[in-house]
Amino acid sequence: MTDKSGAYGTKAADTEFRKKWDKEEYAERARKKDEEERERMQENEDRMKKGKAPRKGRKEDLPKPTELMKRREGSLDLDKNLNKTMVVQNPGGRGPGQPGFYCESCNRTYKDTSAYLDHINGRSHLRRLGQTTRIERSTLAQVRARIAYLREKTKEASSAKAFDFDKRIAEVKARESARRAEQKAQKKAQKEEARMALVKESAMEVDDEMTKLMGFGGFGSTKK
Repeated sequence: MTDKSGAYGTKAADTEFRKKWDKEEYAERARKKDEEERERMQENEDRMKKGKAPRKGRKEDLPKPTELMKRREGSLDLDKNLNKTMVVQNPGGRGPGQPGFYCESCNRTYKDTSAYLDHINGRSHLRRLGQTTRIERSTLAQVRARIAYLREKTKEASSAKAFDFDKRIAEVKARESARRAEQKAQKKAQKEEARMALVKESAMEVDDEMTKLMGFGGFGSTKK
């Protein structure tokens, strides 16, 4: 009797290819989770005795902020994957590889830009970066430098707009010239057709007169 083999070339009763779970590791995880839940419940009892609202989840030990909120130096590129097809590498778990906008600092994924922007401008995300929600007050020199930068940028935009306007005017003139040339060619063709038709008609009349002069008025019967 031959032994039956599975799809992977192994025996049907062989289950060595299956993933093995470390029971001790998962037991340790469960024990830590129970301890954290017990500590959270104890903390909620103390908070309720003091008249405070209980916490829904475990408290994270976030670092204390050491600096004020900083301006982002680079672009967020929120539209970099617009109208693109992506392969989802991690459909059932957390972390990168899921559809949406991923935050590496907080290991969270958001489905739309509004939620992602609210998160990166929120207190929790800034605390992870060591920043507060307060903005640094600008000095007089910084304000003057910013005004000069915006003024220069506006001047460049105005010159670019003027250049685009001149280019647009040139394109309109070129199209108008092409349209007029086409209309002129059409009128010329119509005149030529009319002239050819007139010449043909004149030639037919001359032929009729020559026929009459030569006595070929017709071949009909003179019998009445």
